[in-house]
Amino acid sequence: MILPTQRHLFELPDDLTWLNCAYMSPQMYAVSEAGKAAVLRKARPWELRPEDFFTESEALRGQFAGLVGGDAAGVALVPSVSYGLAVAAANVPVKVGQRLLVLAEEFPSNVYPWRELAERAGGQVVAVRRPEDGDWTRALLEEVDERTALVAVPHCHWTDGGRVDLVRVGERVREVGAVLAVDATQSLGALPLDVAEVRPDFLVAAGYKWLMGPYSQGYLYVAPRFREGRPIEHNWLMRGGSEDFSRLVDYRDDFQPGARRFDVGERSNFVLVPMAMAALKQLRAWGAADIQQTLGALTSRVAKGAAALRLEVPPESRRAGHLVGIKRRGGYAPDVAAKLAARKVYVSVRGDNIRVSPHLYNTEADVDRLLEELDALV
Repeated sequence: MILPTQRHLFELPDDLTWLNCAYMSPQMYAVSEAGKAAVLRKARPWELRPEDFFTESEALRGQFAGLVGGDAAGVALVPSVSYGLAVAAANVPVKVGQRLLVLAEEFPSNVYPWRELAERAGGQVVAVRRPEDGDWTRALLEEVDERTALVAVPHCHWTDGGRVDLVRVGERVREVGAVLAVDATQSLGALPLDVAEVRPDFLVAAGYKWLMGPYSQGYLYVAPRFREGRPIEHNWLMRGGSEDFSRLVDYRDDFQPGARRFDVGERSNFVLVPMAMAALKQLRAWGAADIQQTLGALTSRVAKGAAALRLEVPPESRRAGHLVGIKRRGGYAPDVAAKLAARKVYVSVRGDNIRVSPHLYNTEADVDRLLEELDALV
């Protein structure tokens, strides 16, 4: 279903065209209000009860689990993608000579942990080349074999929206006994994903882009076989019996159940958690499938207009609907994004692409405005 514009829910000036959700989402009024109330709450610490350190973060854990079709016990609350992938890297087994596959031109947070792991374990990070036909799934499947220890991929490429069929890739990864780690930052919330179908070993997402929450609140889903793994820090909340503040001096070796052992310290953030809750509730009310269909209509309009300007976009069958890269042979002038911003049209340049990433606050008029301004620049 195509959703009507939701611009009235966002703090966006009328004369501004924000087609840059992949950089950072604007904030909904409801999220801002939750944050303001939370900040004021900190002024009254006598109203915070010991159970509040658990109940609110557990509610957020449940909201995220519902979004990905998983169980709350499999969700850890983390501050960033790098933190979540550090947890994964601490638990992925790699033998000497094995390969760790990533996509070419992948986001750095999904490269650096694997380079360190490969160096430590004697493995090799291999970047799968960008396919000329845009079929990342085929390119990945051709590289996965018995030498593979890990496949670390996004659902769609962060520079241009090129899509990966995670179900097919996951099936092949399991066939060879490897681990699947997914960085869903540039897709989750706007592109449907069910962990029961994909079956990732680790799935991480930052919360301030398509999940429309505050900066520094992220999520990590961990498959059952890794939930007894090694955390990268040891905070008091992750330990068994931590609900009883009077007995915290009775140090324990056991952990809270499931992936909670991987929670970041101070995960009960009394400002960020309510804001993230407000965002996830609204996203689930809209539904990722309807968001994807709505945004797909907008990016199709972008693609058609870009083609008329003799610019290149990935084939529609090979890309996600919520994010599209516009490529110009020979590249763009270094100041193209700044010139568009001066006209109050906001996009990002990533690699050789102008990355266009709309959301429900955008309309066809926003797309046409971008194309008009782009025509004048290229």
